[in-house]
Amino acid sequence: MWDLIIIGAGPIGLEAAIGAKRAGLRYRVLEQGALVDAIYRYPTYMTFFTTAERLEIGGHPFVTSTDKATRKEALDYYRKVAANEALTVDTYTKVTALKQTRGGFDVTVVTRDGEERTLQAAHVALATGYFDDPNRLGVPGEDLPHVSHAFDEAHPWFGRDVVIVGGGSSAADAALDLHRAGAKVTMLHRGADFKPTLKYWIRPNLENRVKEGSIGAHFETTVREITPDAVIAERNGEVRTFPAERVYLLTGYHASTKLLDMVGAKRDDATLAATLDAHYQTSVPGLYAIGSAGFGRRTSEVFIENGLLHAHAMLAHLTATPVR
Repeated sequence: MWDLIIIGAGPIGLEAAIGAKRAGLRYRVLEQGALVDAIYRYPTYMTFFTTAERLEIGGHPFVTSTDKATRKEALDYYRKVAANEALTVDTYTKVTALKQTRGGFDVTVVTRDGEERTLQAAHVALATGYFDDPNRLGVPGEDLPHVSHAFDEAHPWFGRDVVIVGGGSSAADAALDLHRAGAKVTMLHRGADFKPTLKYWIRPNLENRVKEGSIGAHFETTVREITPDAVIAERNGEVRTFPAERVYLLTGYHASTKLLDMVGAKRDDATLAATLDAHYQTSVPGLYAIGSAGFGRRTSEVFIENGLLHAHAMLAHLTATPVR
């Protein structure tokens, strides 16, 4: 019987693990992918907007070459913290079932070699983020091999036709990166303009590239189908075909409700956000959702820096309440 099982080994899950270990709790972290898997899947050459010290966990200084960390520096940092803290983390271990029991929870997992086993825990913290659940378009061709819901890097698409669906900061970053790499970029967005949340320092550059014709942008345009070599879209009843050898559907993500639903945790049907108390405990006693894991479609409200505070609130509650 573990005092606490943490599902997810991102920065929030690792912060919870460090706090649990220092508090003397018997804890374990389960991660279906690599350590900080979402950061691993960020664009290859990404730089964080937030400063490095706001990404720190466990009080370990995050030293970077500039004030903003790169993806590579973040991966190095979180690996070193996990190693220095000697954290108990099972990577490539997927949670397939969560069941409430009289003594806490049964957590069923499948390991990388296909072994299935069930662990028992008095408390469970969901720190699963949202990167596994893109907001799908629901159109034919969305699962074709050349279609991706995440941007990786621009270099392979030099001289090639690339279509980006979306009008937010991720779509804008990808469009500019691809343009600089020599790709022929077209953006399709269902809104009348780029999203108001588009980062203020990106907007002028993007708008200038659109104005000069370097990047194509089509607003109030809805994708109807994706084929192996094109995107078919509609605007005001007019159907157009845009050539595409690569398609990025950068339409955002939402936190999965799968594990919450398995134990009947209350959530809002529209936003998918869980009902949480001040300690980020769900309506199921002993089950917590920290970071963006409990926020459903409200992902813009949670970042690494404020998600770390969720872990602190949960641990304060756990250490003040005797472990069952």
